[in-house]
Amino acid sequence: MEQKKPIRTYVKRQGRLTKAQKNAIEVHGPEFLIEFKEELLQEEQLFLTEQPLCFEIGFGMGDATHKIALDNSDINYIVTDVHQPGIGNLIKLSSADNLTNIKIIPHDALDVLQFMIKDKILSKVNIFFPDPWHKKRHNKRRLVNVDNLNLIIKKLQDGGVLHVATDWEPYALEIIEVLKTSDNLTLTTNNFHQRPDFRPETKYESRGMRLGHAVWDILATKG
Repeated sequence: MEQKKPIRTYVKRQGRLTKAQKNAIEVHGPEFLIEFKEELLQEEQLFLTEQPLCFEIGFGMGDATHKIALDNSDINYIVTDVHQPGIGNLIKLSSADNLTNIKIIPHDALDVLQFMIKDKILSKVNIFFPDPWHKKRHNKRRLVNVDNLNLIIKKLQDGGVLHVATDWEPYALEIIEVLKTSDNLTLTTNNFHQRPDFRPETKYESRGMRLGHAVWDILATKG
């Protein structure tokens, strides 16, 4: 019997690397990039300091991710994306500031979570502006669903936080309902339309707001 292909929650966008991005990957890639393998990461070997570990799914061009890591040197970050220009840009920014608390895995985040991240180790999971897959026939591709949520919960510590931001209201309402199905998560957001100080505004977000899209920040705590 032919094995069904997994449903991908993203499309691998094509984009030309700038000279600076290409140079950053070639020169500084070894400092920041981790190859995907079906084996658990030993985080104590990745970072200079043992401290809380945050996992980010999809960082786009990496500007907001870089600022978060720069402003929170007391937290270690493992971040994932498959868009080469974004990877190059994040490496360029991180190397310029000599960041030692961020590592990049250029692979599907769900595979990384399943095979490389230990259970109950993450203090936080960030998912900022995942593809909303607007068309109804594509809704099955949405990242936040019951199965993926259970995987995320498995990797979060007790007291760990899941933070999802989106500017697509139907998806935001769906995410809230999915989170409510879990006995292991408690919604902690009082005002979904107030951006937390610790999340920088992204370029995607700015563009959406110019189009009149309200932004939703949805936070939930495990336990």
